[in-house]
Amino acid sequence: MSFGNSSQQEMMSEINVTPLVDVMLVLLVVFIITAPLLAPQSLKIALPRTVSVAADSKLQQLHLAVDAQGRIELDHHALDDAQLAQALQQRARDPQLQVQVEADKTVPYGRVAELMAIAQKSGVSRLSFLTVAGH
Repeated sequence: MSFGNSSQQEMMSEINVTPLVDVMLVLLVVFIITAPLLAPQSLKIALPRTVSVAADSKLQQLHLAVDAQGRIELDHHALDDAQLAQALQQRARDPQLQVQVEADKTVPYGRVAELMAIAQKSGVSRLSFLTVAGH
């Protein structure tokens, strides 16, 4: 009974790759799932036209218009941001107040967001956005 190298016993020179394949498949699945979440989403979208909706007649409505240059009018009276905040604070005491925002399509989103923040700070809790009615 010898433990030495005999001519009938050959050394096994193959590597078992099954665990390696399993690990690689798990990593592949993880990357497939996480890759879309990590990539920045830069989609160009066109906003849809909306179906016209009847306005609630119970609400007191103020019309806030923003032109392409970012100038604002509240009920057809030109105002700056400070005057808008003051006018909204005076009228925001009415719980039925709704501000309807009509912004030109070329107005930067940041300008509309500024106006929304002014309205919120002034106590306005209802905002609606006017769009072009269509299908």
